[in-house]
Amino acid sequence: MTREIFVLIFVACFTADFVAATEVLDCATGELDKSGRAVSISKCVQPPCLLKRKTTIDVEQHFVPNRDVRSLTTSVNANVLGIPLPFVGVDGSNACNLIYNTDGSKASCPLAKGKEYVYKNSFPVLQIYPRLVLKVHWALTEGQETIACFEVPAQIT
Repeated sequence: MTREIFVLIFVACFTADFVAATEVLDCATGELDKSGRAVSISKCVQPPCLLKRKTTIDVEQHFVPNRDVRSLTTSVNANVLGIPLPFVGVDGSNACNLIYNTDGSKASCPLAKGKEYVYKNSFPVLQIYPRLVLKVHWALTEGQETIACFEVPAQIT
């Protein structure tokens, strides 16, 4: 294999992985998340993410718990003019059955401190949702403690 072909294959693989990641904001600071933990939102690389009504959006988040976790809940809301509105059907749901190991095999709660996991979920953008600009707040929580979190500017179209 020539050097040029190797470089081309490397660049293609790197670009494919890079395109899958979505730029998101750190929940604590509100600034671009530079933690290195990838978040992917279908059809969105750079915000604002366009959430087309009557479609389903896939979300994938890599995270590492900083402590052992017995249970995990999905907490999702849309911040509209400073008012958090829960995403019906997603907010408050059990997240333990949506956890995978990084090799793609199914994982579940309890989760081990310091181990990387992948959370995969999807949600419908309902026809009844109004067309508006918002910020989506997506967190995985145990009780009142946030285990993983991101925010992303979005627009319902």
